[in-house]
Amino acid sequence: MDYGISNPNGRVGPEEAARILARAGSAGVRVLDTAAAYGDAEERLGQLLGPSPAFSIVTKLPPADAAIAPADAGAWVREAVDRSLERLGVDRLYAVLAHGPDTLLGSGGAEAWEALETLRSKGTVARIGASVYTADEIDALLERYPIGLLQVPLNVLDQRLVRSGHLARLSAAGVEVHARSVFLQGVLLMESDALPSPQFDGVRDTLHAFRSAARAAGATPLQAAAAFVLGLDGVDTAVFGVTRESELDEILAAADATAASGLPEAWFAPFAVDDERILNPARWPR
Repeated sequence: MDYGISNPNGRVGPEEAARILARAGSAGVRVLDTAAAYGDAEERLGQLLGPSPAFSIVTKLPPADAAIAPADAGAWVREAVDRSLERLGVDRLYAVLAHGPDTLLGSGGAEAWEALETLRSKGTVARIGASVYTADEIDALLERYPIGLLQVPLNVLDQRLVRSGHLARLSAAGVEVHARSVFLQGVLLMESDALPSPQFDGVRDTLHAFRSAARAAGATPLQAAAAFVLGLDGVDTAVFGVTRESELDEILAAADATAASGLPEAWFAPFAVDDERILNPARWPR
């Protein structure tokens, strides 16, 4: 897809995608994150990876369809997973997630979960869970289901799940956590005056302070942003999006430097914000 507020390159071409995947594999990257809703990403991954990929693949169901009757939710899940398997050219997946909590919390949620459990018991899927945005969604899901994996937003600006204790709670419950939005679609890496107005006016000073503090600490904004998420107890996997092999190289170098970054969790606390209009890209103007 042509995705990301900081992405000037548009949709990644097949040659560059092949280079990114080859570099990721050689560097020891273990997990690929995709979704049925990500344009033709599944088909292209299937073409590039072949039938025995060296990665664990996490994909997501299509967004919940309110028109589907509860009695049909299980069949809808099975068909969606079958289509993903076909597009990816594999016979098993590491994880299948609900693309948002509504699929599991809506009227057909129990039926959808039962279908996912059946796929897990057959070995088609190793872990099942959801991609979520808020602590309330996490609480609601954990009350109803034995969730195996949650994909959650975590970054220097969005520290809500750390401060609320949810990250620690998930770790204690044995829920695998994949952190996404590590750079908030690149917002953390952009000069503050390059961000669209008026959407980001209220956070420009915070972003400027973060960038200045990172430089004073001897780190780039990318290194500091990566260090925050990779240094959090309870984060099992960090999901990064790239459009070029060179961007992946930067992230890999930042990950290697994280252990020596010397930036404690408390160092990042002044940069936390709570404005959902900033933290949730779904709330950004289109």
